[in-house]
Amino acid sequence: MLTDIYFVRHAQSDLSIRQEDIRPLTEVGHADAKRVTAALLDKGISRVYSSPFVRCVDTVRHFADAIGVKVITVDDFRERCIGDWVDDFTGFSKRQWEDFDYRHPDGESLREVQDRNIKALNAVLTENTGRSAAIGTHGTALSTIMNFYDPTFGYDGFYSMIGKTPYILHFQFVNTSLKSIKEVVFEPQGWF
Repeated sequence: MLTDIYFVRHAQSDLSIRQEDIRPLTEVGHADAKRVTAALLDKGISRVYSSPFVRCVDTVRHFADAIGVKVITVDDFRERCIGDWVDDFTGFSKRQWEDFDYRHPDGESLREVQDRNIKALNAVLTENTGRSAAIGTHGTALSTIMNFYDPTFGYDGFYSMIGKTPYILHFQFVNTSLKSIKEVVFEPQGWF
């Protein structure tokens, strides 16, 4: 039985807010959330899940409201915990992609992020067998999921996703086995 999962990477967020869990969307991000709604309305989605982080919930909330469901937050879909603020994010990210177990004190490795995201995804797949669901997510979290299904997906793939806010990927599964991944093409306002 086919199950369709639409991963929605959050829209543009206000990077001046350093506290990850409360970082809001910008005005452009809120406008793009409406474009996400338009892109998903014809997909037959019956449930909407999200990382509990504000920018993810707010990216999918307009869509959830449009189809008359509540956003179900799942803590394990949250973004990677880096630990202390990192000034050289590029260098830190490269090192993590080179060593999936590397992490700062009080932070997470990419392996830990991947393990909890795949566990959460498998629960969503079990709950939605034969249906369609959307999941509000983050760039690193989504990249580790991509890497789980395609180990050649690494830093370059992650880096190519950085400027894509929002970004939608359609994963199709047979039970918990991945059948395909396709990009959902739409024109968010924030893209150049």
